[in-house]
Amino acid sequence: MMKEVEISRAIAEAYFNDLLESLSLDVAIVGAGPSGMVAGYYLAKNGVKTAIFEKKLSIGGGIWGGAMGFNKIVVQEVAKEVLDEFGIAYRPFGDGLYVADAIETATTLASKAIKAGVKVFNMVEVEDLVVKDGRVSGIVINWTPVMMTDLHVDPLTVEARFVIDSTGHGAQISGHLLKRGLIKKIPGEGPMWVEQGERLTVEHTKEIFPGLYATGMAANALAGAPRMGPIFGGMFLSGRKAALEILKRLG
Repeated sequence: MMKEVEISRAIAEAYFNDLLESLSLDVAIVGAGPSGMVAGYYLAKNGVKTAIFEKKLSIGGGIWGGAMGFNKIVVQEVAKEVLDEFGIAYRPFGDGLYVADAIETATTLASKAIKAGVKVFNMVEVEDLVVKDGRVSGIVINWTPVMMTDLHVDPLTVEARFVIDSTGHGAQISGHLLKRGLIKKIPGEGPMWVEQGERLTVEHTKEIFPGLYATGMAANALAGAPRMGPIFGGMFLSGRKAALEILKRLG
């Protein structure tokens, strides 16, 4: 006979098994937006132990609303192969542009990443970084409601060989290094310039401090590069680039 306590036990046991298994990772990704989920997919697909930590209840970052709530996104020719890799439907529009459904994109990125082996922990905020001998070697986590209500509750730590800052416009994870004087500045993203913003998102995707990579809009915020609005090809390519570079370094 089904009992309420058995339902509770099933949920608690399954969750904490995942959490315990994820306390030591190859790669910890912070932010379940497009670049974070794409990075997670390529890493896990290649056997890298990966988890994503997302402070919000929902995943997907800024994909869901498309532009002004029109739930469509645009991807340029150079990034169409990522849509093909994930099996996301699209239709051509104009010269070298493709329109995809924002809802399908968000849900498919999440589903494919999880099926590849990524563990996703939502409502978990990264409140600090672990830095040892001049290298980022983990993250410090707490429940988002604890952080929102400013309760004095000590966190837990997760060790990781690499950390990826995929927190978007605010580059919040890199901000922990700035706060402690370990990096000099975070200029923030510049005004809208789609063509440059898309190119520079990928160009600035790199290791910004030993053990810490930045992807997507976090990479542009760290470099002072332009924003680009609801075109997502650069985000996809940024996540893939970070994953491929980390794969090489992990051997």
